[in-house]
Amino acid sequence: SVLLSQIRQVRTIRQKESAALWFHGQNNFCGCNMTKTIKDVLFFFSPDDAAALIIESTWLQPETQYLVINLKSKLRQGQKYQLYTEFTGELADDLSGFYRSEYEEDGLQKIVATSQMHPTYARKTFPCFDEPALKAIFHITLIHPPGTVALSNGMERGQLSWTKTKFEPTKNMSTYLLAIIVSDYTYINTTQKDPQIRIWARRKAIDLGQGNYALNVTGPILDFFQSYYNIAYPLTKSDQIALPDFYYGAMENWGLVTYRETNLLYDPETSSSRNKEKTATIIAHELAHMWFGNLVTLRWWNEVWLNEGFASYVAYLGADHAEPTWNVRDLIVLDEIHKVFAVDALTSSHPLSSNEDSIVLPNQISEQFDVISYSKGAAVLRMLSDVLSEPVFIQGLSVCFCIFLLVKYNGSLPHSVDRIMSPWVLQMGFPVVTINTAIGKVSQKHFLLDADSNVTVKSPYNYEWLIPIRWIRGGTVQKDIWWLMEKEGKAVINLEMRSDGFWVLANINVTGYYRVNYDLGNWERLFTQLNTNHKVIPVINRAQLVDDAFSLARAQLLSTSLALRTTSYLSKETEYMPWQSALNNLDYYYLMLDRTDVYQPMQDYIRKQVTPLFLYFKNMTLDWSSVPVQHTDQYNQENAIRMACRSGVPECNSLTTTWFKKWMEEPQQNMIHPNLRSVVYCSAIAAGDEAEWEFGWSQFKIASVANEANKLMFALACTNNTELLNRYLSYTLNSTIIRKQDATSVITSVASNRAGQKLAWDFVRNHWEYMFTEYGVGSFSFASMITGVTARFSTPAELQELKEFVEAHSATGFGSATLAVDQALERTRMNIKWLQTNKQEILNWFNSQNGDQMQ
Repeated sequence: SVLLSQIRQVRTIRQKESAALWFHGQNNFCGCNMTKTIKDVLFFFSPDDAAALIIESTWLQPETQYLVINLKSKLRQGQKYQLYTEFTGELADDLSGFYRSEYEEDGLQKIVATSQMHPTYARKTFPCFDEPALKAIFHITLIHPPGTVALSNGMERGQLSWTKTKFEPTKNMSTYLLAIIVSDYTYINTTQKDPQIRIWARRKAIDLGQGNYALNVTGPILDFFQSYYNIAYPLTKSDQIALPDFYYGAMENWGLVTYRETNLLYDPETSSSRNKEKTATIIAHELAHMWFGNLVTLRWWNEVWLNEGFASYVAYLGADHAEPTWNVRDLIVLDEIHKVFAVDALTSSHPLSSNEDSIVLPNQISEQFDVISYSKGAAVLRMLSDVLSEPVFIQGLSVCFCIFLLVKYNGSLPHSVDRIMSPWVLQMGFPVVTINTAIGKVSQKHFLLDADSNVTVKSPYNYEWLIPIRWIRGGTVQKDIWWLMEKEGKAVINLEMRSDGFWVLANINVTGYYRVNYDLGNWERLFTQLNTNHKVIPVINRAQLVDDAFSLARAQLLSTSLALRTTSYLSKETEYMPWQSALNNLDYYYLMLDRTDVYQPMQDYIRKQVTPLFLYFKNMTLDWSSVPVQHTDQYNQENAIRMACRSGVPECNSLTTTWFKKWMEEPQQNMIHPNLRSVVYCSAIAAGDEAEWEFGWSQFKIASVANEANKLMFALACTNNTELLNRYLSYTLNSTIIRKQDATSVITSVASNRAGQKLAWDFVRNHWEYMFTEYGVGSFSFASMITGVTARFSTPAELQELKEFVEAHSATGFGSATLAVDQALERTRMNIKWLQTNKQEILNWFNSQNGDQMQ
């Protein structure tokens, strides 16, 4: 059915006298061709109902998406004008602008008309001034079919007739925050009134209680941010809605936040602790934007990092307030900092902030929403908060949200906050701090994963940073921050950092955005401490020692054998963060080596290291009959099972296949704990064949809970049957089988399977034109697909294939994945070099560890 919307955008235009007006419009409104839509329906009126201004011509600038109206007479400066537009069109299913989402409930096909305006899709919905700084008040009325409910940013003011809903005017806001939705959803709400909190979803999902957790956690998170910002929530209501089809994880539309179902809905019967944490942190991220981003907004997209980096950082604080027993604050190190280190150590990285003039086209705008803006932004702001202290950091926010530019700080800093922060913001990359504890010499250098790479991008700070260092000596935390301001070649001496027989450890709890290297003597003392009593070293730093060592070895600043030695103590480690750090780094070894003769010795070593952890959790849970109490223990139990099964611990494989077979025998009785379903499904499908896969597929198709469907969707890519993998890949071309929002996830999941990597790469090469047209809207998903299918590339032949792929599609282009393509080329060259340099040393080391000799 065709839905009509009436949207009035009220804003003052302060324009010099001109006979032309430029505003934004895309080549299609609501799925219609521009020429069909715009013809004979644009009229100018002055406010006193004078005669219409005569329009001479209209034309579209497709690259920048400007709609230009040429008039026969000039607009006068200071005069107010009204522009009336009228257009019709079908709702497309392309997940952008005002679009159609479909789902099945109780055997009936249902439709949701919903929107995604961010970052540049409001212009696809209606002609508008579609820039973040050009705010407006929107007066919205939606005309919709009987039996449906209409939602928008403001609270409904009641239905004017049985098919028309009028909303209160919005706050003065950017176009990208507008939301309009029509559905037959229902909701649950809180009884508190300021603001009213409502969770909207499919009726069945609400009836099954899947919105309850989101409702319960939203109030505390809103309370936290009202206190944090010292500003009351600015709207009368806070709606959050779960959509069946949605490219992004969530979107912070002011007063009507949209989510993928997997990120808002939580079912205690089938969802895991990880699902629950994800719901809490994503809600916190989006609600943080209600103030930072929505109330105070970027002038232009070159400062996306301030918006998204800040929300990514404080999301951990908001979730920590709502769930204080989880200790979620610390997980920012694994989930954001370690993740972005890997990208920011490439020469194809980019600064947090860039010149406005370099970001003009829609694809250039979409590219800004990457891991640098989100995760590095979060890391740098966390570092600033640590340097200033959190109360001073928050005070700067409550003044004007300008953070480091106007923060007044009376503490002891070597320079102004602006001077300290500018090198972290205006140049790409980060430093490695090297400490020679024999003499106390400390230096810094731009850290690059490829030591031989050539940095062609000039930096205004010559790749030098002002570095705050918190450190420990021999188990004693040093009280004050020590600042390193000199670069390599101008190293300074800090006599307090001489070891005198003690170990030194810098960057406590990884509050600083940098890596640390030491002299070999200090590394040996740290190894001794880890092997005798590892708990003396803070748990976050145990994780960091592993991550730093592996990355330093890749940069040829340490030997690969030394990096591998950081995993030797893990047979005694039971904490999640060090284990997860090790597994993240060993994943790279799997990618590079699982098609070589190193694979089996590596498997043997990992099996030996993980078996004690597997048995630890077996005993803790009374032979897998209970769940660990601690939040991160639940995560590490999953790690223990995954790695034990992956490395071939017989008891583990027997356990997972038995559980899965019992479920196959009684499909209505799934006794596998939600926390373990992801790993059990994958392990059992990998160990099985067509019967297990077909059962998983059948359960995926009937899954009524999005999180459960997601677990099965990823597990189906674990099979070693190439025929099944090829069939699974083909399903991504049919949105009635695999939703468009999930297509790239399926492809990258197949690529992560060593049996499926080549299949996924060939699939992408053969169907690029189609996928680029059909799925190119999603900036996050598309870039991640390029990264995923090329992650294993480590041979000259694969590099050549990638070059040919890039050349063959240069005319079509890569859109928002352009940077991901550049990074894939750089990573592949690095992988080739790394494998040639390190393979034999790694093989020798694993062989030595699997014998009686121990290094």
